[in-house]
Amino acid sequence: QVQLIESGGGSVQAGGSLRLTCVVSGELHSYCSMGWFRQAPGKEREFVAGISGTGTRTFYADAVKDRFIISRDNAKNTQFLQLNNLTLEDTAKYYCAATRIYGDYVLMGAHVYECWGQGTQVTVSS
Repeated sequence: QVQLIESGGGSVQAGGSLRLTCVVSGELHSYCSMGWFRQAPGKEREFVAGISGTGTRTFYADAVKDRFIISRDNAKNTQFLQLNNLTLEDTAKYYCAATRIYGDYVLMGAHVYECWGQGTQVTVSS
């Protein structure tokens, strides 16, 4: 059984930064594509960032491009999301997700992600 445990969320003022961490345990190949999604109250879950199995390829939603950085440490079965220059619109619950697709792909569709964490709340205030 695969478990994804997120941490690092919290409350921050606009312009601040947070670093989210996701630790993966269980039977999941270390080089599967992974990503982060978020869901704000009353809105649908949306793609934030994705990273390939090797970590060499990344892709970001336009709303977070140039502010967020996704990375991973396969030796530690961990992925990260650095959130910089946060705005009120970034307030949401952030979810770590993993596919079972091995290879150097960045995947954006939520339907291809089979494993999900419970989420960590990020709240940005003015």
